[in-house]
Amino acid sequence: MTTTTETVVTGQQAESKTFPPLTRTDFVKYQGASGDFHPLHHDDTFARETGFPSVFSVGMLQAGMLAGYVTDWLGVENLRRFKIRFADKVWPGDELTCSAVVVDIYEAEDGRRARVELVCARQNGVNALVGDAEFLID
Repeated sequence: MTTTTETVVTGQQAESKTFPPLTRTDFVKYQGASGDFHPLHHDDTFARETGFPSVFSVGMLQAGMLAGYVTDWLGVENLRRFKIRFADKVWPGDELTCSAVVVDIYEAEDGRRARVELVCARQNGVNALVGDAEFLID
């Protein structure tokens, strides 16, 4: 899916990508990899006692999915900045769709850059993450 960066233009959109439904096992695998073992993300009893309907994803799991999606498009070697904001929780069974659009091209000290707006949305249309990234496009 990588795009030749010389062809990047303002308004260009990446082909969106929908991931399979997330499972509790996905959450636990991420916890093992990250070292974040907070029980809200794997212990249903604890999550319910805390006021949530079930466990929910560690936000950085979907942040990593979004980062992989956009760097597959414009190349990890070109990434200069990646910034996200957690907007909603991700629950077991959620299908996430990532999308990206180039909103600006400008000159920086290291060359021409593209600023890309990013969205990672749940299947109900609610954004789980929003953010932006900058890529060197020279």
